[in-house]
Amino acid sequence: MITIGEIAKQLIRKTPFLEEALADDLINISSLARKLKPQIEESLHKEVQEGAIIMAIKRMTPEYHQKVDFGLKHFVNNLGDFIVQSGLMHYTFENSNTLALRQRDLISHIAGDQIYYSASRGIFETTVVVSNSTTDLVEKIFINEKLIFQKYSLSSVTLRLSLKRKETTGFYYYILKELALEKINVEELISTTNEFTILVSDKDIDRAFSVLMRLKKT
Repeated sequence: MITIGEIAKQLIRKTPFLEEALADDLINISSLARKLKPQIEESLHKEVQEGAIIMAIKRMTPEYHQKVDFGLKHFVNNLGDFIVQSGLMHYTFENSNTLALRQRDLISHIAGDQIYYSASRGIFETTVVVSNSTTDLVEKIFINEKLIFQKYSLSSVTLRLSLKRKETTGFYYYILKELALEKINVEELISTTNEFTILVSDKDIDRAFSVLMRLKKT
């Protein structure tokens, strides 16, 4: 039979960052218990005392905070230099039999130049991120491809990762959570084995960089 504690844990996990806030003593447990009470009673089909819910919440062990331990913080503290790139644009095209050829054409034109280029191919579409200076070239080369989305005035922050990334649970969540708390919209994520790039609007790049630097120094 499901218990009050199990239901409370499920409900808390459905709310972003609530478990972390509880672990940091930022939540009034009595108020939270009153808020959860109707949903718990509905699940159990009976009346439940508020005190029982409070005790169940207090017994919870925030599993996320067990994972975001010294190892993860140490990993973030030891990230390499952050590389900021501005003046970027983002295109998304529908996949086609000719799209790879168009990408090859673009690469051949910009090879050797100091031009940012990244491409991510999904099942149905491909995203290309390049420097604004190639706008005319991209639109000329991809003129016969189906454009799904485009956006200009973007900047990126690239994080150099250590080889311990594969052993570090929760790294991406740890970073993206902090950006979300600052209401910074992530336009795109680009990753390789040892690099992680976050793409944001030009207007958000200073705040994004500040958040990342703060995490690194924590």
